[in-house]
Amino acid sequence: MAVLLVLKLSAFVQRKKSALLAASCAGLLGASVFRHAFPEQTFRAVHESWAQGRPAGLSEQLQSLFREVLRDTGVTSARRFKAFAASGLQPVGAGIPWLPSGALVGIPANFSNAAGMGSRVLLINGEEVDWHSMDGAFLKEALTLSPEAQKFSLAREVIYSQSSNPLIQAAVAPACLLGGSLSGVAVKQLLGLYSGPILLRGIYNLAALVTGLVGYFLAYDAVNQWLDYRCDRSTATLSKDYARGGVEFYEKILARNRTLRKLMGKQGEKIYAPTGNLFPRYWFRLKHAPYTSRRDLIINILKLHQI
Repeated sequence: MAVLLVLKLSAFVQRKKSALLAASCAGLLGASVFRHAFPEQTFRAVHESWAQGRPAGLSEQLQSLFREVLRDTGVTSARRFKAFAASGLQPVGAGIPWLPSGALVGIPANFSNAAGMGSRVLLINGEEVDWHSMDGAFLKEALTLSPEAQKFSLAREVIYSQSSNPLIQAAVAPACLLGGSLSGVAVKQLLGLYSGPILLRGIYNLAALVTGLVGYFLAYDAVNQWLDYRCDRSTATLSKDYARGGVEFYEKILARNRTLRKLMGKQGEKIYAPTGNLFPRYWFRLKHAPYTSRRDLIINILKLHQI
């Protein structure tokens, strides 16, 4: 019975393989774009900061700063971008401006009250950070950004959404699936595997699947790194102040990570490199460009501004 079911399923796949491939590619694209198409219901619900049982609001200072960033980045319709208070330590963003839901940018709380960081409670490994200790003072300094660095970090999220980067990122999975499927069929026809033993075809299909997955991971990470450099370059070329803010932004991230590496002990040594870069979670994957490389890119752009 099970063998008969497998044979019927195999015959159905052979008859409808083009339609199934198209549906699979469309499904992967839709799944990747979903959080950008509905950022209010997905992205904001995860990243929004809450205080006293309700969403935290943005200060007038931060709202004014965000409006200034929108003007500097050439946003013609400010209604397409909304800012909210985020729970992290650096800005986050999602959405596509020309879709009905627009784009969202999450601004962390330490942007509005950098001087008051010493009064906040921050837990690391279940223990409260002592802001009066040496490591606490270093961490507080790393979390305190100048207005130029804040504007760079916000403008980077705006430019990321404005440049349709979410769509480029989402297209990687269906492109790899389509390319892998077509090349797999071509190789099987070239080698004459369709008329060969079923076992041989099964071994080839398994090898092709593993190769396709590795290829997807490498392609996804390469595109992510390219988008990182692209956004940093576009933001830093806005003006000399933005380039200077970008250098400070990444210097502070590296300093923060070095301090967290020390405060978190062995767990921190697994996550953060001595330079402040992030260690890849898997040995062959590096999802984002190293912070040191991104800082060096902006330093070179800053030198061009000074010529």
